[in-house]
Amino acid sequence: MTVLQSRSPSQSLLQALSRFAPRHEDRPSRADYAQLPRTWRSDLLAGVTVGIVALPLALAFGESSGVGPAAGLVTAIVAGLVAAVCGGSNVGVSGPTGAMVVVLAPIVARYGAAVVPLLSVLAGVLLFVLGAARVGRAVSYLPWPVIEGFTLGIAVIIFLQQVPAALSASVAPGQNAAVGAFRAIEAASWPTAMTSLVIVGLVAAVMITLPRAHRSLPASLIAIVLAAVGVNQLDIPVHRIGALPASLPYPALPTIQLSALPQLAGAVVSIALLAGIESLLAARVAAGLPGPDGMTTGPINPDRELVGQGAASIAAGLFGGMPATGAIARTAVNVRAGGRTRLAAITHSLVLLAVVYLAAGLVSQIPLAALAGVLMVTATRMISPATVRRVLRSTRSDAAAFVVTAVITVSFDLIVAIEIGMVGAAFLTLRKFARLGLVHRETLPGEPCPGDDRIALFRLDGLLFFGAGEEIARELAGGHGAEVVVLRLSHLRYLDASGAEALAEVIAHLERQHVTVLLKGIREDHLPLVTRMGVLARLRHGEHLFDDLDDAIRHARAHVSGGADDEALADASLAKL
Repeated sequence: MTVLQSRSPSQSLLQALSRFAPRHEDRPSRADYAQLPRTWRSDLLAGVTVGIVALPLALAFGESSGVGPAAGLVTAIVAGLVAAVCGGSNVGVSGPTGAMVVVLAPIVARYGAAVVPLLSVLAGVLLFVLGAARVGRAVSYLPWPVIEGFTLGIAVIIFLQQVPAALSASVAPGQNAAVGAFRAIEAASWPTAMTSLVIVGLVAAVMITLPRAHRSLPASLIAIVLAAVGVNQLDIPVHRIGALPASLPYPALPTIQLSALPQLAGAVVSIALLAGIESLLAARVAAGLPGPDGMTTGPINPDRELVGQGAASIAAGLFGGMPATGAIARTAVNVRAGGRTRLAAITHSLVLLAVVYLAAGLVSQIPLAALAGVLMVTATRMISPATVRRVLRSTRSDAAAFVVTAVITVSFDLIVAIEIGMVGAAFLTLRKFARLGLVHRETLPGEPCPGDDRIALFRLDGLLFFGAGEEIARELAGGHGAEVVVLRLSHLRYLDASGAEALAEVIAHLERQHVTVLLKGIREDHLPLVTRMGVLARLRHGEHLFDDLDDAIRHARAHVSGGADDEALADASLAKL
């Protein structure tokens, strides 16, 4: 006797939730640090460099979003650490970003800064679920020209974002990078600006020349230290990082405003999508960037990246921070500084934590122009002239997708650029595929017979789908003055509902013009679709469907000579199917 055991509601809930648990390959493991014995020195130095570069950015993004500089710093520390351990990229660096500021600023203006930690937690949960559902690998479908256009656009944005700091000019935060750079040039006090530009130039010179002397030297970090020491010893009047928060808050559950949740649902989805797309693209871009040794950082795990970024945003929200994403600028600095394993990103977070409690006074004296120099050199190195030339020399459609993505990235923002780039690339790809669907008029097989001039034989090749159906329909609709049109369909590799509908309309049009249509060689996998779409119903007789071309041509010649015996030819047709 079998005893059926009922499950409690809690067991059922746990079983349902277990389906969204990350798979083994999406979880942290010892394999993440397999290269550590060989790379730990460069990882530590890269982490220190990125930590110093990330510090003013975290403070600025927190201030620009309206939640305050402390929230930006908390996000860089907590989310950066969690994403480094749990994310899908070995070199990815996470934290607050300018793109997230654009999304958060209007939300904070409407609902207040107190709602941001809740948004961070909810968006993190959504990202976690998307990663566990294996949505992350969708980034692999992004076309190469779109990725390269995005990389070029981001490099330009990173460079332009540093112009105000490079000129020691103050501009309103949260505006377009190109607009901000232009206004910084207008607002610059040129005696001070020239001093800042000298600092930028010296930092760039150190970063460019020092690796030539010894590849393992941390050029970025040395350049920042030399600039900070020189500026403070000479008491040069340039903008510095300034005062830092004295401590981090204790973790706590964010306040849940039940009445506002329906209104915040759209914001949660927008934040999660932005965080996911930016993080996946940052990881994808980083995977192709060469380090100081010329080697790239290897593949990424996109599903794990979403899981890790979701966990990072949840953790940041619990500490009162803001939603985090993969930061392309900091990730690029990490790669170029020699980061190879997750230790570099972990070190970056620990450096920021140490700054808060141990070295806030010293770090506050670092000139912003020195950091601007580091990021400008990094942005310049992100651009590969050889890759740009390859894209532009590939095809006109791919070159157009590359240029449009880059221009839109700089002119608007990365989400709009990705959307337009994807739509444009998809359109151009469909147009290219549509040209693979061709109509060829062929000569009739065998010895010429009287009346052959009234028979037209067409072969349909390639793809017949919604992008090609109309063009093929125009080619066939005239019938070329024939009384009988034979359509060879055995070479048709792909057929969708739109293509089948176009084929049915062509047959109906020709039959209305008193042109008899014969079909030859419908593939077995296409037969159910053409039957459901009414293609066969448009034929004048059921026996006008053939397996063999000779039978179809024999029927056509008999038809134009007035001697077609449909009953006799029925056995040769596919009507028997």
